[in-house]
Amino acid sequence: MKAKILIVEDEFVVAANLEAILEERGHEPVGIAPDLETALRLADEGPDLALVDINLRDGETGPVIAQRLRERDVAVLFVTANPRMLEAREAAAIGVLTKPCDEDLVLAAVEYALSARQGIALPAPPAGLTLLRAA
Repeated sequence: MKAKILIVEDEFVVAANLEAILEERGHEPVGIAPDLETALRLADEGPDLALVDINLRDGETGPVIAQRLRERDVAVLFVTANPRMLEAREAAAIGVLTKPCDEDLVLAAVEYALSARQGIALPAPPAGLTLLRAA
């Protein structure tokens, strides 16, 4: 399934790599946001899913962004090198991928999250995706 995806990441190389992976699979990246303000502005583009880092240019704003996006019915996956920073209350996201993660895992996690968003019955999550809430 093809989707509009927001990338919330302040490291340019990581963000550009995610963008290329998604475009190759036919998804439409709606933009790259390095901070809260940009993420909320790009959310107006109506993404289906957001890949969100925790630590951004403006601090540890990833969980706040995830909550705001969920309020707009955007599915969220955290993609972070610091998964231990997440707490159980961070259930605005479906799950978390630990950086670095390979292309196959990113794509499998994206498909899982998009299926969850549409209410499609899901098999087990892909190995490497840690669920934060019931999908």
